[in-house]
Amino acid sequence: MYSHMMVGSNDIDRSKKFYDATFAAIGGNPGITDDKGRLIYMHNGGLFLVTQPIDGEGATPGNGMTIGFAMDTTEQADAWHAAGVANGGKAIEDPPGVREGGAMSLYLAYLRDPDGNKLCALKRM
Repeated sequence: MYSHMMVGSNDIDRSKKFYDATFAAIGGNPGITDDKGRLIYMHNGGLFLVTQPIDGEGATPGNGMTIGFAMDTTEQADAWHAAGVANGGKAIEDPPGVREGGAMSLYLAYLRDPDGNKLCALKRM
């Protein structure tokens, strides 16, 4: 269990446009910028942050890491996915839909953000 997740961005303005649109598509608010220039988004009780790398190096996507966002409905997952693609993200893996695995069925919609971070909207069926 994480208290928050944070990804790096090489262009905070571009990331703000992308994440503001994806969260707005599911009824969320625009990101809040803190005193260090990080973008903060709140969704379903969790915090998601976007920041320029603190070490001064370029941002790189997590190797194999996926950040999942819990959705209330499959329609919400689809709206999030469509907004992401329309605002600079890239649809990846299979089209959004139900996946069977383990002990449960999940509705999954995968994206890469403009910096290459792998994101997933999911709804437990």
